[in-house]
Parts: sequence; C-alpha cells; structure tokens
Amino acid sequence: MLTNIRLMHSLLPFIDDVKSPRSVVNPDISKIRNIGIMAHIDAGKTTTTERMLYYSGYTRALGDVDDGDTVTDFMVQERERGITIQSAAVTFDWKQHRINLIDTPGHVDFTLEVERALRVLDGAVAVFDASAGVEAQTLTVWRQAQKHNVPCICFLNKMDKPGASLHFSIESIKKKLKVEPVLIQIPIGSGKSFTGLVDLITKQQLTWRVKSRAEDGRVFETEPLSQSDDPKLLQEAMEARAALIEKVADLDDEFAELLLADYGEDFDAVPPAKLQEAVRRVTLARKGVPVLCGSSLRNKGVQPLLDAITAYLPAPNERHHDLVRWYQDDLCALAFKVLHDKQRGPLVFVRIYSGTIKPQSAIFNISRNNRERVSRLLLPFADQHVEIPCLTAGNIALCVGLKQTATGDTIVSSKASAAAASRRAHEEGDRKASGEQVSLVLAGVEVPEPVFFCSIEPPTMAKQAGQCYLENWLYKGGLL
Repeated sequence: MLTNIRLMHSLLPFIDDVKSPRSVVNPDISKIRNIGIMAHIDAGKTTTTERMLYYSGYTRALGDVDDGDTVTDFMVQERERGITIQSAAVTFDWKQHRINLIDTPGHVDFTLEVERALRVLDGAVAVFDASAGVEAQTLTVWRQAQKHNVPCICFLNKMDKPGASLHFSIESIKKKLKVEPVLIQIPIGSGKSFTGLVDLITKQQLTWRVKSRAEDGRVFETEPLSQSDDPKLLQEAMEARAALIEKVADLDDEFAELLLADYGEDFDAVPPAKLQEAVRRVTLARKGVPVLCGSSLRNKGVQPLLDAITAYLPAPNERHHDLVRWYQDDLCALAFKVLHDKQRGPLVFVRIYSGTIKPQSAIFNISRNNRERVSRLLLPFADQHVEIPCLTAGNIALCVGLKQTATGDTIVSSKASAAAASRRAHEEGDRKASGEQVSLVLAGVEVPEPVFFCSIEPPTMAKQAGQCYLENWLYKGGLL
C-alpha cells in the first residue's frame, strides 16, 4: 500500500522571481552551493544539468543535447556537434538553497575550462556512465578536483543502459580513483527495467512509473522500504545499508562513538539524520565520496541528486581560505574567466571570497597594480545575464567594464584595503606573508600543458587587425 506520493510541484511561477534582483541579492552564505559538473565525454553532464534546471523551475521545457536546445550548450559549434566546448555558469534555487552551477567540457582539448572552474568552486559532481565506469578523462578531471581539494559526490548515470552495472562502477571508482565510495543509493532494476532507486539513509524506495517518453519525471512515488513486496530487493537494501553504516563508522570517529554508545545492540536503528550528518562530515573531510545513481535522459534520479548536493557538499563558509581572513569584510575576489561580448566588451567572471561588489564601484587589481571601475554587475544565466545592484561573499558574478583584468587576477576594493590586509597578516606572525604584497594574491589558474601547438597568421594585411583582436582575446581568456 502506497503510504506517500511525492509530487515535485511545478515552480514555473518562480522563474520570473529568480531573475529579479530582490531574490538573487545577498542569499545566506550557508545556503549557497558553488558546484561543477565534471565527467568524461558523453557521460551525461549537460543532460544532467538540463534536468536540474527543469526540476528547479528555471526552464519550462526539457532541453536535449541531440535537439540542440540546451541552456548551457548555447554556442553554435556546441549545438552542431552535441558537445560542450566552454564552461557555462547558471544560477538557480533548490529547496531554499542557492546553487551556482558550472557545466564543464569533457574533452581533453578544453581541459583549461575545467581547471579554472574547479579553482573557484566549493564542490563537484562527477558523472559516470554506469556501463563504462571510470574513463580516461574522468581520471583527468578527478585529479584536477583533488588538486584544489574540492569535495565530490559521484552520480552513476545511464543506469537504463543494458550494460549498466552498479558493482562494476563502484569497483572502478575504488581502484582507479583511489577513493572510498560511500554507496547511499542502490538501483531498482537494471537496463530497461530500471524504474527507480532505494535511499539507504532513509530506507525509502523512489519509483518513477514512466508510461511514455513524454513524461518529464517530475512526479515519482516514495514509500518505506519495509512495505516492499520484493524480498530480494529488501534483502539487498538491508545488506547495503549495513555496509554503509559500517563504512561510515570506519571513516568517521564521531559516528563510530555514537553507534557504540547508543545503538550497540542494533546499528540499523540509527536515525537517518545522524547517518546523513556523518556522511556529510566524511564528504567534507574528503575521506569518502557519496555515490548516487539514476538516468538523466530518462528523467530518473535527478531530484535526489539535487538533494544530495545541498546535503553533502559544502557552503562557501565551510571552505577555509587562510588568505581571505586578512581582508575581513573588505572585498577579495578572483577573476577566473574572461569572455568578450561584441556590445559590452570584456565580461569578467569573478568568485567573491569576502566583502561585497557593486556596480559603479572602483576596484584595485593587485596582480596588475592598477585601478578599474565596475560599470555593471551581472548574474550569469548561461548566455543570458541579469543585472543586479550588488553581490556578497560566496557568489559568482559577471563584471562589465574591467578592460585590463585577465584570468587569474586578484581583485580587492582598494590599495588601502590590501595594505590593511598586509598589516593583519604581519600581526598574525606569518613570516611568509609579513608585509609581502604578493602573498595577498589568490592563487591563480594553472594552465595545463597544451594538447597541440599552432600558429595564427592573417591571410592578408587587411586581416591583421582581426588577428590582433584574436590574440588579445586568447590572452585575456588565459589561453595565451
């Protein structure tokens, strides 16, 4: 007997509000999640992103890579080839949380896009093809995430494929990525019979009863596992939950003490909230990675993935940057990407680590020792941008008017602010930072080794001006 049916209600009226300054300015920093979607080619990153945008209410229709109507793949070349070439940022809300998401490319040719995105993100979702496990580019993007100490969760996508295997994917993650996978979901069925999943933390099964491809997966059924009429599934879920509890206890001492003190006679009686808190601690400490499953193309499992992002990945104030504390409430931001717009000129993506940035305000670029003025401040929505009056720490913004700023530059409010931060660093007795201005610069973006070399020459003297513009564009974007 079904005890509870969850209807993922439509948020379409909310779409207009999310693009209004009243709702996007100054969200509580503990409710912000800056995340990236990373994976090997064709693992389903962009499709997963499209489902997130749809279920959050940001879009009114499901975009599809094959149809060329996705939000984040908006370039003509991306839609023609069905691949992601450049990273795209989108901002949306999910259950009282603000999610700033960057969809990154999967081809090694565009690995710089992944590098500079992970540099400024607080968490990442690694998407896997459940029939292939860890692939070549998965290793590359995973190493990039580990280099920046970014906590991750894994999403085993394409569970509806005939060759999809949960066990194979878990072993692949364990052996090739050298991490401890913490399985928090198991699939119900496999291949074409994949209908849903079991949440091992809450002991509930979530079922998508899709009768036609026209259904969008917004509605799914939730029922306690104890009422399952499938003894095999029940047995498998109980064994998987026992293994989950045992693994989390091995990785988290606080949870182990709780088990022994209060639930020594029956480990399965531990409350879901306590288990979820322990999984979060394990994730933030990067001792293990939560593993979820689903099928984005078939609209199954994406809503629980969004819940996992808000539950397990860190807020900006949970990521400690020693340098930032010297600025206190003054502005400190990193320019991590530069785009060139024909009408507005350079658009500089900045991650704000402390303080507030406003339009028509002057900023000081420590890296280049010059002053500039932010003429307009925008919130990124892929290729569409919304003008806003201000943005605070923990967010990602687009600045218009910064013509001298390049990828990797550190931005502060003024030279006096940098001097004050230097004094604070000196007072703390940090010998490496005492009085040295360069120590107040955030680590920039490391450009990976080039995949190939080429030279650019104009065919005629008349085209030389265009070549200079191209070289300047590549330099500003961190490609030269």
